[in-house]
Amino acid sequence: MKDKAEVLLENENIVYSIINKYTYYFDKDDLYQVGMIGLMDAYDHYKGDKNTKFSSFAYFYVSGKVKEFIRNSNMMKVSKELIKLNTSIEKAKDYLTQRIGHVPTDDDIALFLEIDIESIRQAKEANNLMISLETENEEEQNLYNKVRYEEQMYREDILDLRKELDNLNEYDRNIIMKRYEEGLTQSELSKELGINQVKVSRKEKEILTRLRTRLQ
Repeated sequence: MKDKAEVLLENENIVYSIINKYTYYFDKDDLYQVGMIGLMDAYDHYKGDKNTKFSSFAYFYVSGKVKEFIRNSNMMKVSKELIKLNTSIEKAKDYLTQRIGHVPTDDDIALFLEIDIESIRQAKEANNLMISLETENEEEQNLYNKVRYEEQMYREDILDLRKELDNLNEYDRNIIMKRYEEGLTQSELSKELGINQVKVSRKEKEILTRLRTRLQ
């Protein structure tokens, strides 16, 4: 394996790919430093004799360190305006669902509230981030550095799948997790999402096709 400085420089893009989704709420330099600590930890724990790419292995060390920093931080920069806007979004979503018979898109909500689409996405991302940090249990928080997961972490197929799932948008990831982790049927999921079962089936197939393509 190459020397540490060279490996860190070559894989710096992993850090940026993970921290970019949080830079709206936290200082980018702070996130970068934390991410690089995770990358260095990955280098120290990586076993070159295993049939696993360093980049796949390192992804979860970096992600784990960044999420740990966020959970322990008191610097959440979610403004009152974003919180208020998210409340308006949820009310608009409920109203439009009843009015048009299905869950509205972000574009529908933006048009209804007469605001730009980016503001809606920022408000929803802030809300989703707070919820995810509040609901993660202790085992999930420390998964990346638990010794009993060491061998599983070296299975490249599992690492790559987890990485691709983590890169899905919130809506698509929710569908896959509901179907394959929580065991919901397409019929049950269609009721939860407010769309018909055919659309759920098509969406699920489209997501799985994308995942398979990326994993080839």
